[in-house]
Amino acid sequence: MTRTIPELRPALPGEALHARVARTLREAILEGALPQDVRLPGHRSLAARLGVSRNTVVDALAQLGVEGYVHSSARSGTRVAVPGAAPVREDAPAFPLPLSAWAARALAGRVPDAGGGYAVDFRVGQPVPDLYPAGAWAQALTRQARTAGQRGEGGPPDDLETLLGPPETRRALAAYLNAERGARVTPDMVMLTGGTQASLDALARVFLEEGRVAAVEDPTYPGARAALGATGATLCPVPVDAAGLNPAALPERATLLYLTPGAQYPTTVPLPAGRQTEVVAWARRAGAFILEDDYAADLHHGGRPPAAMQGLAPDRVILLGSFSKSLAPVTRSGYLVAPGAITRVLAGTRPLTDRAPATLDALALADVLASGAYARHLRGARSAIRHRHEVLLAALASGLPGWEVTPARAGLHVHVTLPAPLSEEAAVRRAASAGVALSPAAPLAHHARPPAVLLAFAPLPPERLREGVARLIRVFFPALPPNGRAEAGFVKTE
Repeated sequence: MTRTIPELRPALPGEALHARVARTLREAILEGALPQDVRLPGHRSLAARLGVSRNTVVDALAQLGVEGYVHSSARSGTRVAVPGAAPVREDAPAFPLPLSAWAARALAGRVPDAGGGYAVDFRVGQPVPDLYPAGAWAQALTRQARTAGQRGEGGPPDDLETLLGPPETRRALAAYLNAERGARVTPDMVMLTGGTQASLDALARVFLEEGRVAAVEDPTYPGARAALGATGATLCPVPVDAAGLNPAALPERATLLYLTPGAQYPTTVPLPAGRQTEVVAWARRAGAFILEDDYAADLHHGGRPPAAMQGLAPDRVILLGSFSKSLAPVTRSGYLVAPGAITRVLAGTRPLTDRAPATLDALALADVLASGAYARHLRGARSAIRHRHEVLLAALASGLPGWEVTPARAGLHVHVTLPAPLSEEAAVRRAASAGVALSPAAPLAHHARPPAVLLAFAPLPPERLREGVARLIRVFFPALPPNGRAEAGFVKTE
């Protein structure tokens, strides 16, 4: 007997016609519409029903025959060779996934967004596309691509040089960090990664497990807290005050300490030299390694950036860096600098995850560093970011009384403490009603802190910054009271 042939399924992007016919028949078989041992129509008849050519049907049936869905013989024609499976309902309820403890910890604490579209988006974590040096990066990629075919493999896949990244890039990075960041780096200390988050994940897996302690700033970058906490290690939040992390509150013992000394995230305050030396002394006593996230160094727009803490103690400080903000996220160019013993361990464990870094991108990075293109790009980017920072500070100061702004010497956002009794939740919600998106600060902290929000200024041109603040003024101070004063983010009506 034969069954009704289904209509040809809609094409998938890039799908060839014979593959589309094969998928149509395959899904009909699996759904039970074409039961096991049913005979399919002849090639011409089947082609006519599906509205395709005979040759297309022949190719599709040949593919299904290779896969084992049908079998053909001169005597019995083409028959379905497998039984159908229970159909999958699109609206079937999701069943519980058998997640590991690592996955459950990694997914915990995700911060929901306020939702909706925004006229002005001040949320942190956005790229700065109009400052991306597309021309310089494209030229570097082109130059490296021309000679890529002439390069050897650089050794076997498990060779140390291959796993750490191209030696040209590691030499260029070492020279750059020594010259510009006051670091103490040799090429064998450099490992290329996909970015700071990839570096954190690799280090967390190598050093942390249940029963160990990882200290983190409080508040801190949530990606670091998630990567370290997912291992099952105990997280010890260390309070941050007006001068950054407080060394007196560090735990007696820890394996790792995550730190942003150049521009504390999210408060943006730098860690003074005196506190840095205290933290290094603590690390030696506690047997800990310091993970120095240098996220804002290349975007230090308030004068020359301070020297990297790694220069104080190359044996105890692991420097983490990325070009995702100073170039663009699509470059996926990150690195870590650690003692050779650590980079060798990381290279040995790397084949379990991402193997070697992307060679062409790594070589392009070496090119832009060595050619001076990156330094020229930074001069223009820092100037533009400094101007945007000044525009935002002026607008906030003139129109939002009581909103206490911490000026940022580095990075892409400012930290704003809200006036009492305005809560973060209310501030974010009311700003959203005016088409403005803000990032609340509370999800970044373990212990309660004064309500605050973060405003990213670098991704927005000056006119959008002014528009965003104007919208905030209209929603929080729609009209001044008779005495000309407004308090706590609300209009006084008494």
